[in-house]
Amino acid sequence: MKVEATELPGVLLITPQVFTDERGWFLETWRRERYLAHGIGPDFVQGNASCSTRGVLRGLHYQWPEPQGKLVWVSAGRVLDVAVDIRPDSPDFGRWAGIELDGEQHQQLWIPEGFAHGFQVLSEQATFHYLCTRPYRGEYDAALAWNDPTIAVDWPLPPAGLSAKDAAAPRLSEVERSRLPA
Repeated sequence: MKVEATELPGVLLITPQVFTDERGWFLETWRRERYLAHGIGPDFVQGNASCSTRGVLRGLHYQWPEPQGKLVWVSAGRVLDVAVDIRPDSPDFGRWAGIELDGEQHQQLWIPEGFAHGFQVLSEQATFHYLCTRPYRGEYDAALAWNDPTIAVDWPLPPAGLSAKDAAAPRLSEVERSRLPA
């Protein structure tokens, strides 16, 4: 597998080795020792999948006070995947990086603890997967405004299907510093 740094320190793009033959293809989506060698993990405790249609925007989500690291990928379709550094003491605080993920290239994105995460579907439909380093806890669920002008994510499509939580999420400047990951 190939691991590359993105423009946001700590956020990594992973290109797995894909084995193909006349039957189709095979790849490993996770092998502990290989990923740990690149600082990805430690261990994942929950796996999730979602299926969404074109334009659906999910995010920008994070958990506090128990932040999650996430390993994400798309098995079908295409999305713009976004990570935002929300660690107040980080020199990259408020900066975002966006990577297009699709079911053809099989790339993954590692989003460490301390980052908000979101994605928008670019294809007619997309199936999105993620492994999390901590379990989801509703009482720790938090979100930032997808259209926060200080973060200024360049979403490629008008948003469709926003959840009530995402539509009402505060701007980063409206969140108390003590309610952001250290």
